[in-house]
Amino acid sequence: MQFTVGKGRVSLNVRDQASLMAIIEDRLRLGQGFALATMNVDHLEKLQFDKAFRAAYAAHDLVVADGNPVVWLARLAGHQFSLVPGSDLVKPLCALAARLDKPIAIIGGSQEGCEEAGRRLTAEHPGLRVALVAAPGFPFDPEGPEADVLIRRLAGSGVALCLLALGAPRQEIFAARASRHCHGMGFASVGAGIDFIVGRQKRAPRVMRAAKLEWLWRAALSPKRLGMRYVKGALILPAHAVRAIAQRSRQG
Repeated sequence: MQFTVGKGRVSLNVRDQASLMAIIEDRLRLGQGFALATMNVDHLEKLQFDKAFRAAYAAHDLVVADGNPVVWLARLAGHQFSLVPGSDLVKPLCALAARLDKPIAIIGGSQEGCEEAGRRLTAEHPGLRVALVAAPGFPFDPEGPEADVLIRRLAGSGVALCLLALGAPRQEIFAARASRHCHGMGFASVGAGIDFIVGRQKRAPRVMRAAKLEWLWRAALSPKRLGMRYVKGALILPAHAVRAIAQRSRQG
């Protein structure tokens, strides 16, 4: 499934969580690197105007639907994709890394938060090894000198899987850069997943998630930060819907 964004296109290419975890398990077993992006409407909005973000997305070989509108747009185009929130992938990825004895790194916005996440995850997943924890300064430049240092640290760490919780587009741009230098390492952008683990952000109640209203919960908790983001996202949906229907017509 392809989405037109600005002067380029980005592809959604992994249909569900089971398929994703099977692919990642094979990659980790074989020592093959990957970069995983979790597409949502905020990404689609940013991708329209951010050339570096588009280039980073093009370098990601695994892209899942992290947002119900993305799932619905794919279905309008005649493709069956399931919702795979990046924040829901932290624990399954850690369980897999523990089972395969593959060390991980956690990189996020707070050193304290990342360290606490490491402690909680290792307690929950016996055998999990957290080989590196880092929290770049804010605002983090994924193409700057601090990123260069972090890439060198990762390359020498023995890490097989790096969880990135730096926010879009920083985490995706960093993943695209780092994957070129850290051969055999997997990078997964998990967004707020680390904050959910340590309780810095509250996940929407299950009933709201089932009703596809997690966006409303998050907007209510952080109206200044997320309100305009959701408005911008809503404004781009009609054009994407028209293009999705056109895709389906061409295929039919």
